Amino acid sequence: MKKYILFFIFSILLTNNNIYCNDINVVEEEIETVEEKFNAGELIFDHILDSYDWHICTWKGRHISIYLPIIVVSEGELYCFSSRHLHHGHHHVKDRQGNDVCFAIAEEGRYEGKVVRMMDDGTMLKPFDISITKTVCGIFISCSLLVIVFLLVARGYRQREEKAPKGIQALLEPLIIFVRDDIAKTNIGKDYEKYLPYLLTVFFFIFFNNLLGLIPFFPFGANITGNIAVTAVLALFTFFITNITGKRHYYKDIFNTPGVPWWLKVPLPLMPIIEVVGCFIKPFVLAVRLFANITAGHIVVLGFICMIFILGEMSAAAGGAMSVLSLLLAVFADVLEVLVAYIQAYVFTLLSAIYFGMAAKEEH
Repeated sequence: MKKYILFFIFSILLTNNNIYCNDINVVEEEIETVEEKFNAGELIFDHILDSYDWHICTWKGRHISIYLPIIVVSEGELYCFSSRHLHHGHHHVKDRQGNDVCFAIAEEGRYEGKVVRMMDDGTMLKPFDISITKTVCGIFISCSLLVIVFLLVARGYRQREEKAPKGIQALLEPLIIFVRDDIAKTNIGKDYEKYLPYLLTVFFFIFFNNLLGLIPFFPFGANITGNIAVTAVLALFTFFITNITGKRHYYKDIFNTPGVPWWLKVPLPLMPIIEVVGCFIKPFVLAVRLFANITAGHIVVLGFICMIFILGEMSAAAGGAMSVLSLLLAVFADVLEVLVAYIQAYVFTLLSAIYFGMAAKEEH
C-alpha cells in the first residue's frame, strides 16, 4: 500500500566549473527494508514545505528524487553543489585559498531545514542562500508554461484577427475579458489600462499555480502558492504599485482624513496612524489569505489519503474499507480545490484592483 507509481525519472546535469560546482544527477537511494510505522505528519509536511530536493516516488524500497543545486554565498565566495551531498550529513568543499569549508542542513534551532556553514568552533553561520529549491523549480516550470500558453494565444489573435477565437484562445479569452471588464474597469476606473498588465499577470500566475499544485506527480505538485514567501512577494508588488502610483488625494486621505473630528487628528494623530498601519495590513492580509487557503486545501486532501494507511496498519480490512470512503472524500476535496484555485486568484486580483482604484481616484 505504501508504494507509489513511478511516473517520471528526470535527470539534471550541471558540469564542473570554477565556482566549486559538482555534478548533479538524479539518483536512486537504497533504503533499509525495515518496516516503519506510517507517519502522516511527515508525509503531509514533506509535500507542503519547501525542500532542496524533489522527491518523485518510492519504488521497491528506493527513494527516487531529483537533487537540486545548492547555491550559497559565504564570506564573499560562491559555492555550488548538488543537494545530494547534504542528504546524509555534511559536505566539504575548498575555498579559493584551499581551506576546507563544511556545509550542512541544520536539523534544529533557528536555521532548521536550511543550509548552514559549520564553523571550526562548532557554531553555524547562515550563508546567503539562492539555491534552486522545489518551490523555485516549480515556479520556473509554471512560468514557462504561462509564457508558452500566452504566446500561443497571442499568435491566435494575430492569425485570426476579427474572427471568432478557437482552441486555447477561446478557453482563455473569457478570463481575460473578465479580469479587464469586471475587475479592472469596475474598480479602478479610467486609468485601468495602466494596471491591467499586472492584474492579468498576477491572476493567471496564481490560477495556474493553484491548478498545477493539485496534480500529484512530477513536474507538477509543488505547493507554490502555499508558500508564504511567494504570496508575500506578490502582496509586496501590490503594495509598492499602490503607493508609488498613488495620487495626491490618496495621501491626503491617509494623513488628513476628511470627515473625521479634529480631536482624532491633533494632538495625537490617531486616525493618520490607523491609516498608515492599514497600508501595511492590506498586503499582509493578501499574502496570508492566499497562503492559508491553498495550504489548508492540500492538508485536507492528504489527510483523507493518509487515513487509508493509518487504518491499514491497524487492520487490512479496515484499511480496505476506509480506502473507498477516503478516495471519494479526496476526489470531492480535489474538485472543491479547483473552485478554490479560481476563487483565490479572483480575490487576490480583485483586492489589488480595489487598492489601485483607491490610490488612482481623483479628488471630488
